[in-house]
Amino acid sequence: MENSISKNCIAIFQQSIKDYHKYDRADAVMQNPYESGSLDYLLYLKNWIDTVQWHLEDLIRDPIIEPLEALKLKRKIDESNQRRTDVVEYVDSWFLEKYKEVKVQPGATINTESPAWAIDRLSILELKIYHMQIEAARKEASEDHRKACQQKLNILLLQREDLSVAIDQLIEDIEQGKKYMKVYRQMKMYNDDSLNPVLYNKREANDKAS
Repeated sequence: MENSISKNCIAIFQQSIKDYHKYDRADAVMQNPYESGSLDYLLYLKNWIDTVQWHLEDLIRDPIIEPLEALKLKRKIDESNQRRTDVVEYVDSWFLEKYKEVKVQPGATINTESPAWAIDRLSILELKIYHMQIEAARKEASEDHRKACQQKLNILLLQREDLSVAIDQLIEDIEQGKKYMKVYRQMKMYNDDSLNPVLYNKREANDKAS
């Protein structure tokens, strides 16, 4: 497919990763070049969040990190996970709106995952490819390390190819009414003070104390 959704996603993800690494700081301010509300804007935002979180995950695994700093990072990662989920749902809502007039064919089936969650995997995969390319070419590393990373990179590139085909086929099937989609809100519970027992028990105890 000349102008497939997967090719567009990969190009935007690569742009986001490149833009982030101009600064290579988790607190860098995103400069999204796309029109707000457009699919391309959401894709860039999605990958930017993933890229920032990738580096937060690196930082928190420092074996000599101070406990307080680790806690701060954990809070940031939790917040990032929530934002990531929110953006995935925005992307799915975009697809729902785009294909809302498609007539679903008799016998149409629902996919095991929505287009946006498949695209989410493609975003993470692009980050893996970027960093594995660095490791496969890192001069300071041993030859064995570089060879092992090149083998892993080859597998990641094959995964990208297979996942791209699957995403494009899913979108084509939705366009033709062969498949239909639903958006199941993730309803994460740990950030909701009415659902997380640690949070609501603490709140209720504070209410009683006051």
